[in-house]
Amino acid sequence: MPVLSEVLTALDALWPPERAEGWDAVGTVCGDPDAEVRRVLFAVDPVQEIVDEAVQLGADLLVTHHPLYLRGTTTVAASTFKGKVVHTLIKHGIALHVAHTNADTADPGVSDALAGALDLRILGPLVPDPSDPEGRRGLGRICELPHPMTLAEFASYAAARLPATAQGIRAAGDPEREIRTVAVSGGSGDSLFDDVRAAGADAFLTADLRHHPASEATQHTGGSPLALLDAAHWATEWPWCEQAAAQLDAVSDRHGWGLRTHVSRTVTDPWTAHAASTPVFTPTHTTGAPR
Repeated sequence: MPVLSEVLTALDALWPPERAEGWDAVGTVCGDPDAEVRRVLFAVDPVQEIVDEAVQLGADLLVTHHPLYLRGTTTVAASTFKGKVVHTLIKHGIALHVAHTNADTADPGVSDALAGALDLRILGPLVPDPSDPEGRRGLGRICELPHPMTLAEFASYAAARLPATAQGIRAAGDPEREIRTVAVSGGSGDSLFDDVRAAGADAFLTADLRHHPASEATQHTGGSPLALLDAAHWATEWPWCEQAAAQLDAVSDRHGWGLRTHVSRTVTDPWTAHAASTPVFTPTHTTGAPR
């Protein structure tokens, strides 16, 4: 069996920490470098439900996409929810390792997994990494649909193929618009509208879209308005967990480690319910109408 330091070296080779954004907090949060690793659990969020799952599984290592301490801290007291996470991990001998923006831009990365979940054909990165001479790494992916669909059809298609959440999929744009190419980016993607437009994609599927940026994107002049699909943040990043586990499986096989990898299916999206609108009146957009 490998020890933690050997597994961490393999993880850093898959997702080099130096490729993370400067504001990010990736790498190992806790763990004994000399402890043996037999079971590894992959998940999106390092929350208590996931840590409890790791304990029940008997995992020695938990790998998450989201950092536990993104903005730093001055305490790990168990009276705080993040401190309780750390105490639980250490008490049960479980290491925690984070691969965040260094996994977003990897080859394959988070958006490759998202495109794979949607059965899209990847054409290349949306924002290429200039340090990659092969042009494969970068943020987001430009893709082709399996066949042309209307925006409404593609929204339903994505909702059926991504993990189920209370939010589902929201779409902005003409529901009957034909979609052939789509940009995808796991996680929050409304900073990439200009890149999507420059790439000439018909639509953009991402998460955490806000009112004003989305409104401006759909009203943009100088070309076709951008169709948007807004999925739950967790749902766009969970496919990476399966991809990452398969990557570590391949490393384990090469080294003869015999690791057992697991992917959490616990839904840690914070939104838990959705109620469809049932207005008592239908607002109009008529300007200057009497009230």
